[in-house]
Amino acid sequence: MVVPSSMSWLGSADAPAKLTSMPEYDRDKRRKPLRLKTGAFDRNAAMARVGMVAGAQFARHSVGNLFRSRDERNQRNRDFYIRQAEYLASELGKLKGSVMKVGQMLSVYGQYFMPPEAVEVLKGLQDDTPPVAWSELEPLVRQRLGSERYAELDINPEPLAAASLGQVHRATRRADGAQLCIKVQYPGLAEAIDSDIRTLTNIIRLARLVPRGIELGVIMEEVREMVYREVDYDRERQLTAEFSTRLAADERFVVPAVYPEYCSEAVLTTSYEPAEHIQSEAVQSLAQSRRDALGAAALELFFLEFFEWGMVQTDPHFGNYKVRVDEHGDADRLVLIDFGATREFAPRFLHAYYDTVAGALARDQARLVDGAIGIQLLRRDSPQAVFDSFASVGYLIVEPFRDDAPVELLTADDAYCWGESDLPDRVSKAISEAAISRWFRIPPREIVFLHRRLGGVFVLLAVLGAELASRDLLVDYLYTALGEIDKEQCED
Repeated sequence: MVVPSSMSWLGSADAPAKLTSMPEYDRDKRRKPLRLKTGAFDRNAAMARVGMVAGAQFARHSVGNLFRSRDERNQRNRDFYIRQAEYLASELGKLKGSVMKVGQMLSVYGQYFMPPEAVEVLKGLQDDTPPVAWSELEPLVRQRLGSERYAELDINPEPLAAASLGQVHRATRRADGAQLCIKVQYPGLAEAIDSDIRTLTNIIRLARLVPRGIELGVIMEEVREMVYREVDYDRERQLTAEFSTRLAADERFVVPAVYPEYCSEAVLTTSYEPAEHIQSEAVQSLAQSRRDALGAAALELFFLEFFEWGMVQTDPHFGNYKVRVDEHGDADRLVLIDFGATREFAPRFLHAYYDTVAGALARDQARLVDGAIGIQLLRRDSPQAVFDSFASVGYLIVEPFRDDAPVELLTADDAYCWGESDLPDRVSKAISEAAISRWFRIPPREIVFLHRRLGGVFVLLAVLGAELASRDLLVDYLYTALGEIDKEQCED
C-alpha cells in the first residue's frame, strides 16, 4: 500500500489546492464552450470509446515492455501512466457531470494507491474545465425558476466559473440592481450518476490505473455518495445559510447571502461577492501582518469547523477561499464560497481524532496510536516498530504547533514561517525511511476528505507566506473539544 507522498496521515499538503493544469496542447481546446452529452446512449457510447482506447493503449504498452530492460520498463511505465491519465482527464473534461467529478475524487483517493504521475494529471480536472454553452443551460434555468422569476434577472451568458457538476453565471436583478451569482447544475446530471460511475469503474480498470488487489468498487461507492451530496442543491442552500449564520458576527469572513426565490433543485442563487484570488498580485503584495491575519483566520476557521461544529467544508480549492482586500485599511476578509462538499463527523470519530492530535502534541505515543487505530489509520495487530515509526511521523507533522520547531523556521517572536517550510518533503522522507507504508490501509472517506481540507489549509498558509505562532490556538480548541483532557498535558 502506498502512503501519499506529501503528508501521510494528515493527507496531501500540496494536492488539494495546488493549481495544476492540463498539458499545453489541450488547454485552448478545453476553454471552448461544450455541448453536453446528456442522453444515456451518447454518454455511454462516448465512455465506451474511451475505455476501448485506454485498453488498446495498455495492450500495446504491455507488448512493448516484453523487449525492454527493467530500467527501461520502469521509465516507460511512468510515461504510460502519465499518457493514460492525460487522455482520461481530457475525455472526462469533455463529458462533464459526475464522470468528471469522480475523476477529481479519484485523484484524492488515488494518493493512497495510484501511480503519483497519474494522480498529478488527474488533479488538473479540478482547475480548468471548458464551460457549457449558455444556450444549453438557459432553457433549464427558465424552466426551474419559472418565466416570471426568470424575467426579473439579466444573466450574463459568459460564466464566472465552470466546474464538473455545474457552472456559475453573474446576474443583475433588474428591480434594484442587486448583483447575484447563479449556480446551474448541468442538465441530466443527477439521473446519470449511477450509470456514469459503473462505466467509469470499468474504464479505470481497462486503463490499468489501479493496481490489482485494490477494491475499486468499494472506493467508487464512497465516491458515489459524495457526488450525490454535491448535486443536492437544497442541502447546499441550507449549508450556505448555516455557515452564514455561524459566521455572521465574525468580521474576518464573508459568506454569500442566499436568494431562495431564485433557487430550485438545479439552480442555486446567492449574492455576488467580489474578491481576489489567493495567488493574485493584490493579495501577494499585502504587508506581512495582513497576510498573517488572513492565514490565522483560515486556520481558525478550520479549527472552528472541526473542533466546535463537527462540520467541515472539505473542498479546499482556492476558488472557494478568496480575499476581499481592504483598500482603505487592513481589515481584509476571507470570502467563502461553495459548501456542497461539507461533511458532518460522528462524535466517536471526532474523539478518536482529537486523541491522535493530543498524543502528537504531548508526545504521548500510546494516546496517538490509540487514536490512529480508532480512526482506522493503523491496525491493532501492527508490530511495535510500526507504532514507533508512526508516532515519530505524527510528532513531525504537528511541528508548526510545537515549541521545538527548527529554529531556522521560526521568527524572533517564535512564529512559524509556513512559506519557508519543507515539512511535506520531510514527512515523506520519514515515512519512506521508516518503511511502514505496507501496514496502512486506504483510509475511510471521513479521513480522506478531512485531510484533503487540512492539507489545503497548510497550502494556503504557505502560499500566503504566513508567519504564525499557533500552538496556543490549537491547544485551546483541542482542550475545549476533549473536555476531560488536562490542558497542561498538551503544553508539556
